Amino acid sequence: QVQLVESGGGLVQPGGSLRLSCAASGSSVSPYAVAWYRQAPGKQRELVANIGNGGITTYADFVRGRFTISRDNAKNTVYLQMNSLKPEDTAVYYCSIQYLGVWGQGALVTVSS
Repeated sequence: QVQLVESGGGLVQPGGSLRLSCAASGSSVSPYAVAWYRQAPGKQRELVANIGNGGITTYADFVRGRFTISRDNAKNTVYLQMNSLKPEDTAVYYCSIQYLGVWGQGALVTVSS
C-alpha cells in the first residue's frame, strides 16, 4: 500500500515561492498519475495540478503559469513549485493518487504579509 507524505508548507509573503514535496513509501508511484489538490477554509477541495505517469501535466486555470508540478521517480517523489503566491493560495495542499484512492495528510500553505 502506497503512503504519501507532504512537506514544505509554511508561511510566505505575497509574491514569494514555496516548493511542496510529496514523498511516497510502500510502493513505487511511477506507474501512476499523481495530483495536487488544495482546500481553503470554508471551501471545497479543488484540483491544482496533475502529472501523468508519462510526465504530461495539467493545471487549474488559477495556477497556470505560476505553479509547476514535476516528479522524480528515482526518489519516489512529486513536487509542486509555487511561485508568485497570492493570499488566495492559502490552503491545505494534498497530494493524491486517485487511481488508488490514496491521500497524504496535507501541508498548510499560508500566504500573508
